[in-house]
Amino acid sequence: MSLSLPRSAGKWVMVLIVNVLCLLGLHHTAEASHLRAGDIQAKSDTTYPFGDKRNNPRRIFFKMVTYTDATSSVDEEQITIFYGDGTGSGLRGIPRFSKTRITPDTYRNVYYFEHTYNADRSYVVSYIGENRNKGVQNMSESDNQSIYIATRITIDPGIGINRSPVLNAPAIDKASFEQVFLHAPAATDADRDSLSYELLVSQQAGLIENAIRNNNTPTPRPTTNFVYPNLVSPPGKRVPYLGDPGGEGATFTIDPKSGLIVWNSPSRLGDFNVALIVREWRRTEFGVREIGYVIRDMQIQVLPTDNKRPTVNIPADICVVAGVEVRKKITATDPDNNPVIIEGYSDLFGRKVAPATFVQRGRGPVPVAEGILRWTPECTDVAAQPYQIVFKATDQPESPKVALIDEKILRIRVVGPRPGNVRARQNQNNVLLTWDRYACQNASRLLIFRKEGCTTAATDTCQTGIPAESGYEQIAVLTDVSLQSYLDNGSISKLQRGRTYSYRIYAEFPLPAGGASLASLEACVTMEGRAAVLTNATIDVTDRAKGQVTVRWTQPKIIGDFPTPTGYRLYRGPGRSATQAQSKLVHTTANLVDTVFVDQNRNTADSLFTYRLEHYYQDPSNPSTPIVERSGPASTVRLFGESNATGTQVLLNWTYKVPWNNRLPGRNAVVYRRTGPTGAFAQLDLVPARDTSYVDDGKKLPLVPGQVYYYYVRTNGSYSSPSIKDTLLNLSQQVPVLVTPIPCPPVVTVQSDCEELKNRVLNRPGYFPNETDRFSHTLKWTVDSKGTPDCSTDIVYFRIFYRRSGEQNFVLIDSTSGPVNTYLHQNLTERGGCYKVQSVGRLGGRRSALSAEACAENCVVFELPNIFTPNGDGINDTFRPRVASPLRKVHFQAFNRWGVKVFDGDADPNINWTGNATSGERGKGVQVPDGVYYYLAEVEFADDNSTKITYKGWVEITH
Repeated sequence: MSLSLPRSAGKWVMVLIVNVLCLLGLHHTAEASHLRAGDIQAKSDTTYPFGDKRNNPRRIFFKMVTYTDATSSVDEEQITIFYGDGTGSGLRGIPRFSKTRITPDTYRNVYYFEHTYNADRSYVVSYIGENRNKGVQNMSESDNQSIYIATRITIDPGIGINRSPVLNAPAIDKASFEQVFLHAPAATDADRDSLSYELLVSQQAGLIENAIRNNNTPTPRPTTNFVYPNLVSPPGKRVPYLGDPGGEGATFTIDPKSGLIVWNSPSRLGDFNVALIVREWRRTEFGVREIGYVIRDMQIQVLPTDNKRPTVNIPADICVVAGVEVRKKITATDPDNNPVIIEGYSDLFGRKVAPATFVQRGRGPVPVAEGILRWTPECTDVAAQPYQIVFKATDQPESPKVALIDEKILRIRVVGPRPGNVRARQNQNNVLLTWDRYACQNASRLLIFRKEGCTTAATDTCQTGIPAESGYEQIAVLTDVSLQSYLDNGSISKLQRGRTYSYRIYAEFPLPAGGASLASLEACVTMEGRAAVLTNATIDVTDRAKGQVTVRWTQPKIIGDFPTPTGYRLYRGPGRSATQAQSKLVHTTANLVDTVFVDQNRNTADSLFTYRLEHYYQDPSNPSTPIVERSGPASTVRLFGESNATGTQVLLNWTYKVPWNNRLPGRNAVVYRRTGPTGAFAQLDLVPARDTSYVDDGKKLPLVPGQVYYYYVRTNGSYSSPSIKDTLLNLSQQVPVLVTPIPCPPVVTVQSDCEELKNRVLNRPGYFPNETDRFSHTLKWTVDSKGTPDCSTDIVYFRIFYRRSGEQNFVLIDSTSGPVNTYLHQNLTERGGCYKVQSVGRLGGRRSALSAEACAENCVVFELPNIFTPNGDGINDTFRPRVASPLRKVHFQAFNRWGVKVFDGDADPNINWTGNATSGERGKGVQVPDGVYYYLAEVEFADDNSTKITYKGWVEITH
């Protein structure tokens, strides 16, 4: 009678057999060495058509592809899979679906399996292969190490269907000695999730049996002695490639966006393995989150050859409108005039709906090798991220030379078509928009935008939506994309008579792919009538208390269906950019003929004012809430003036913010000047309207040093409307300018009492400074009359600026009482700090530039004793600083008189050496003998500058 062992007993028998084989010299893993590379792909249940609610979201289908050594006798007909939820397929529970020889030395193996999970969360599905093929150059004894690959899949109703990235390019590739190697995984995601790429150390996970016993959970770790391929011995070098002239130090990199691996260049023959992780990012209405990854372990076979690499030529990245055919020529050349095969890798090829095609028409060399890419994307292909097609050119040299490749990535972004035939017309006080039914009914919504004015829109195929800087405001979102009209009743911002409005529409597409359409062409409409508009904000009187501004506006023109206005409201705000909320109501009138307001008792000498006008009327449908039409903002003209550094010119500039145009070609601003505070102004010069600055160099009217001149500017603007007065003249305030040079800047030095303090505290144990320590800094300076030519040395006082250690900004702390050249800053709680000093001239109080920064170094103390007695009596048993400033780190080393290191440590900033050796002739952990020892202490202080100082000295040890 035969009895079967329990399953757990069977596992232990297997382990016993393995151990016996090892004792006999027949290593189990070496016998099974055959695996080169592989990866796992995952997708949600697709039993029914994609998106069908009958599909079980917790049922996941998997496909694993491995690449194995065709010269090995090992053949893995069944594999073991770990599902990430504490279950697995059972030992060798998954049969192989297919096995194909793709090169003379490599098989491609495909396995399909599925698993139904019992909860919504993320799972890591993994595979352990025993073992890697023999002779991998960048790890130790590869044939005694397993291979570990994994994929993380997320089940979450919030993200819906999830399909992992698919790496379309094979996980095995060939490289050539001292030539650039290129490899793109050609990863795609059916859900149009964003992908990112990183290099990863190749991993192992021990024996399959151990993972089964560990609750079906592998414990991956780096392969033994793994190094990236560019770091193997002998050291590699770079060859010229894409702007890199070449040189010492090979590189191995991956582009985080495209996944393109570049190895420049291999320095050793043989097989090399490296892992890469492709992360999957899902865009949702709440932001972007990582929902999965694929870990691929790939192999690169470096072979000797004197063949030269071909070059594949692709067009520039493009954007294409859904429904428009892409037709692009791809060519390749070879420096050895060998024929070239061009291949394309992407999920666009071979798909059921709207597939792309690539047909090679010739292999070269004459005529050149070329092929044609053709693809007509559909509305369902619109996406925020571009599609990637990897084109690979492989030359065909004579045997036995090794074929070489070149790869490049073509990116194609699919955008939605413009909404067509958009029209706008006035409908009473509203605007009615109409358009053709949108071509892509899979769009998620239509967005409608409006701005004042009508301009010609750009037609860049890659510019979807409406740029923020275009001036458009979103006024509506339509979630029913079958709609073909919209009534703009001014609910977002009111429509005003006499204004021209422009409308544009574009479509957005659903997540996770996202994407948008091109915006429609502009549809413009001019509303009948004319609103009241501001025409003047001119300064009549310049004074700090009794200044005066005159504000003017036009009467509204009553045409069409807009009601007759009831009255005006005028608001005033401070500064050039005052908002409506920051503005104060200063005038109200129901007299529509009253279009002038004189704003009196303003500080026009120092302030700029902005005005806003409202004219309002009653809404018949809502009498309690008047409808408001606005004009503005319109600011006064603000003039600034100062003498130049040498006191030979006056520099003027002015600013404003107005609804009319002050910069029309052919018009001029006028600059006026007078001498002294009284008398008549004279016209100084005309300034083209496009300019807002002027230099009075004394050529039009002489300038006298030491004299005060007064200036104002008159601007000349227009609305360019036949119904509004054409010449709009507005005056700035009057500005006095003293013609005098700026003072010479100081050159500053800082002296401190640090050394005095150090001597005072050396015999005081503990930390320095303590709470009672205070510091002082003495500043001294000279006036630099050479660094600034023609500056003035007639200085009345100096301004002192200070910045504490670790801070960024200088603060004014004091001013001298006269033209002295020293300053004492005392009672400071910290030693560090920096200063700048500024000169103030006697004539007109002009200020110099700030001096260069002058800093006081941080005052740090570190004093070690020259004897300690580690005899365990509790007195002076450890070697530590007698007094020290706060410490961040101390690296302390001690040497005996023959130069042998006996102690090395950095764990304790206070050292606290007990006399035990960490190395040396007596060994670790024993007390060093009595004697004199020399030390090296590398100290980093815990101040804002992380001051570092190295101290050397000696200490006597007596037990």
